[in-house]
Amino acid sequence: MRIALLGAGRIGQVHAPNITAHPRTTLAAVVDPHDPSAHALADKHDAVVMSEAAAFADPSIDAVLIASSTNRHADQIEKAASAGKAIFCEKPVDLDVARVEAVADHLKAHPVPMMLGFNRRFDPNFAALKAQIDAGKIGKIEMVTILSRDPGPPPIEYIKVSGGLFRDMMIHDLDIARWIVDEEFPELSAQGAVHVDPEIGAAGDVDTAMVTMRSTSGVLVSISNSRRASYGYDQRVEVHGSKGMISIENIRESSVHLSTQDGIRLEKPMHFFLERYEAAYRAEWDAFVRLALDGETDLPSIEDGLESLRLADRAAQQA
Repeated sequence: MRIALLGAGRIGQVHAPNITAHPRTTLAAVVDPHDPSAHALADKHDAVVMSEAAAFADPSIDAVLIASSTNRHADQIEKAASAGKAIFCEKPVDLDVARVEAVADHLKAHPVPMMLGFNRRFDPNFAALKAQIDAGKIGKIEMVTILSRDPGPPPIEYIKVSGGLFRDMMIHDLDIARWIVDEEFPELSAQGAVHVDPEIGAAGDVDTAMVTMRSTSGVLVSISNSRRASYGYDQRVEVHGSKGMISIENIRESSVHLSTQDGIRLEKPMHFFLERYEAAYRAEWDAFVRLALDGETDLPSIEDGLESLRLADRAAQQA
């Protein structure tokens, strides 16, 4: 497949080498309104720079990877679907539920392969946890605990346009909860606070939050988020069931253990999501290729994005 990458920023720079390295895809074009960024990324991967309109109109472009700013995602999905291109889109589709519903309706009228970038599902550790649960290793799920804490908050300019912690950060955890439990959550309660930076509160957001949910069958889920973890990127999950428990621990900077009479020292967790989920980004791109070329199913869809956004909205309204 020949791919047009929409967005040459940080996440676009993560995806570009994965497109190039995959044996079944070629990075054909880069689209970004910031011309220097577009040319720098295109030159690095032997692609050309195109306008958005040209990429959608070019019959040699088979698929688009949407890694642009959030406010462009919905329009670009609709344009790509109308042009018959397969679509991989970074989350979220949009920050407004009604707009996402409209995009979902557009995709029903213009059906193309489409996948949403909930990358954590493709992390080898998360995937192994899910496989063990599905195999019945811990019996019936009873409780799920998800801890997700960033090493530090993003710039305040980003906070102001992010949609807030629940829609920007916790939405990944809400998706993981839905994926692990494989049920919806009619009951939800949320609390939020500002402990990290008062400017975040002044911008109308929180930087610390907890959500508890009950699924349709009664599974209890607890999610803890913070924009600050002084020790690194904190990503842990514990799933307790009728036959046992399964968990994911942090991935550390190295596996070295220093043991002396003063105690035992371990390395810190990896610094941030780009390092922690490097393998997940490669695996999710391979999954999208198999969706587009082989018809693989059971991948994160716009409906998954919509349901997670609805949960995030409910949490934000309570916090």
